[in-house]
Amino acid sequence: MLLDADDSQLVLVDYQARLMPVIFEGNLVMANAVRLARMAKLLDVPVWATAENPDSLGLTTPELQAVIDAAGGTTLAKMSFSAVADGLSDMLRPPVRKTQGANARSLPKHLQKAAPEPEEGRSTIVIAGCEAHVCLMQTALDLLEEEFEVWVVTDACSSRTERNRDAAFDRLAGNGAELVTTEMVAFEWLRTAEHEVFKEVLGLVK
Repeated sequence: MLLDADDSQLVLVDYQARLMPVIFEGNLVMANAVRLARMAKLLDVPVWATAENPDSLGLTTPELQAVIDAAGGTTLAKMSFSAVADGLSDMLRPPVRKTQGANARSLPKHLQKAAPEPEEGRSTIVIAGCEAHVCLMQTALDLLEEEFEVWVVTDACSSRTERNRDAAFDRLAGNGAELVTTEMVAFEWLRTAEHEVFKEVLGLVK
C-alpha cells in the first residue's frame, strides 16, 4: 500500500514559535515540515495546520506559516490536545450536499433530476507535528477512530525528549498508523520520475 497524492491531506500539528526552541532536533523537524508543505502545494494536496493555545505557545512559526498560506492552507486554533475534539475531522471531510427540496420532489417523475451522488473526500491523512506524545499522538489516534487512514511522518515529528517521541511512535504503530519519512512521502506522492513536478520535489528533498 502506497500513498496516493490524490487521496491525501496534510495536517501539520502545533509548530509554534514558543514551543519549537525546546523540541528535540527541532531544526530538522521544522525543515521537514516546511518541505512537506511545499511538496503538498506542488502536488495539489490540501494543507491544514493547528495551533495549541496560541496565546500561550505563540502562533505557527513565520517560516512555516508562509508556506501554509502559499499552499492555501487553513490553521485551526485549539485548546484541546487532540485537534479532532475541536473540529478537525469535520474540516477534513467534504461538506454534505443538500438533497432535492419538496418542490422538486413534487414535479412529475420524468422531470425530477437525479439526486447527486455523495461527494467522496480524501481519506488519507499525512500528519506530523509536536509534541509527538501529546497533541500529535492524540490527534492521530482520534483520526484513526474516525476511520481515516493515518500516516505519521516521523522525521517531521518530535517532543521535548527523545524518549517521549519514540514512545509516541510505538503507540501509534500499535494502533494502526503507518510510520513514514518525508522522502517516503515525496516519492510515493510522485510515483514516477516522469511526473511534471518531479524536479521541483527532488530539489526539496535532496
